[in-house]
Parts: sequence; C-alpha cells; structure tokens
Amino acid sequence: MAVADFQSYIRWALQEDIGPGDYTTRASIDAHASGTAALIIKQAGIMAGITVVQTLFEIFDPALKLEIFIQDGSPISPGDRAFILRGKAQSILQCERLALNFLQRMSGIATITQEYVKKISDTGVKILDTRKTTPNFRIFEKEAVRIGGGFNHRMGLYDMIMIKDNHIDFCGGAVKAIRKTTDYLKQHHLKLKIEVEARTLQEVEEILSARGIHRILLDNMPPDVVTKAVSLINHKIETEASGGITLENIRSYAETGVDYISVGALTHRIHSLDMSLKAEI
Repeated sequence: MAVADFQSYIRWALQEDIGPGDYTTRASIDAHASGTAALIIKQAGIMAGITVVQTLFEIFDPALKLEIFIQDGSPISPGDRAFILRGKAQSILQCERLALNFLQRMSGIATITQEYVKKISDTGVKILDTRKTTPNFRIFEKEAVRIGGGFNHRMGLYDMIMIKDNHIDFCGGAVKAIRKTTDYLKQHHLKLKIEVEARTLQEVEEILSARGIHRILLDNMPPDVVTKAVSLINHKIETEASGGITLENIRSYAETGVDYISVGALTHRIHSLDMSLKAEI
C-alpha cells in the first residue's frame, strides 16, 4: 500500500488528538528543548506500523530523525528496541500516543494474522480479512493483515461485488440477484468481480446455474458440508469459507480444498501488542 494513502488519515488522527494544542507539553517543556526516545518492545509478536509512524513523524515535524532497527514484518521480543527518535522534545511528546496507537494495534493484527497463516501454511489456502474493521482505521488494519502474511479482501463496498444473504432475500433469490447485478455492471460499464454467498448446498447449485460469477462464499457451513460444496463446485469458480472460523478449527476448513478462508477476527477480535516509547536521558 502506498505511503501517500496513509497521509490524509494520519492528518485527521493528529487533528483528533492534538486539536488546538497539547497544552501540557507546551506548559512544561521548553520549545527549544531536544530529546531522544526509544520504542521498547514488551511482548513477542510481529512488528507492524513502522512505515506508518515514519510518515506520521515526517508530517508532524520533518526535522525529527528516526533510526529504525526493526522493520515491518519482523519478529519482535520483549526488550527489543525497534527504533530511536531524535528531535524536539515537544514534537516527540505530541506524537507519542498516536504513534503507539498505530504500532500496538497494527502489530497485534499482524501477529494474530501470522498465527492463522502458519496453521495452514502447507495447504496453499489464502487467509483473507473482512470489512469488520474500525471506522477510519481500515486502511491501517488491512495493511497490518498484509504484513502478517494474509491477503486483503475488498477494501470497501465499491471495489468488488459481494451478494450476501440479505441481498438475496431482499431481491427474491440468488439467481435473480446475480442476473440483476450482471445487467447493472454492463449498463454502467463496470468491471468488478462478483462473489455470491451460499448458505446451503441447494444455494450452491442455484448459484452455479448462473453466469458471470467469480467466487462462491460458503458461509457458516461446517467443514464436512464445505467439503461437499467444494466437490460440487469442482473448480469451476473460486471458493471461500467464512463464518465461525478460529485458530482451533481453521485447519479442518483448509483441508476441505477451498481457495480462501476469510476471518473477521483478524481485525475485530485482537489484542494490541504491549510496547512503549520511552525518553532516553
């Protein structure tokens, strides 16, 4: 993901946190004072967010100097020093919490993603994220998934067609929803891949009878039913399993032969990694 993609979100985050001014820092720290701070790792995992905070520091104060020892995607252990930041003490203090928010949450996501990836690394199945993300933080959460070895599903509602259960029910059936969708794309000259959710083997059969589909999402099916669905689809189109998938059962889903497994927990059931930015006096 391009660094430029991060910039507007980082500026919004700075405005949210600092507002009209960090009065504590202004009151207690001389405007000309300089300082040094180090990022200290307190919990094992995978580092993520270094590129983001590098951009943060450059936006807030280009005079800040960042010396990086651990890059995104690298393993980290308690006691590691990931980077040293040098410059105006006021700038370091004003960026401290926002930098940690990015680093801790992104590293938590990258760490859990890699755990899922390692569980099925020999199967060739790809782990996908979902849209179960934090508002206005999605771009960073999906970047963390990528750093952890996962793959990004659609970024939003605009870059892929995904006909889900409610679309099917409101429209009056899967085939009708697919037909209306393909007609719409043609009329509006849109080239988007179409994924359709199936809740039963009967719905899988209905979806297979339609044209223009790229992937079937096998939703909330136990592994034995997913195996039957994959056999029914027989590599005609891509397959994806989703719903209720955990570290404990993901292996059984990967062994069904699906192409993808999407896991909402990558971004909405994670624990931020413990780390701190400490002044070095």
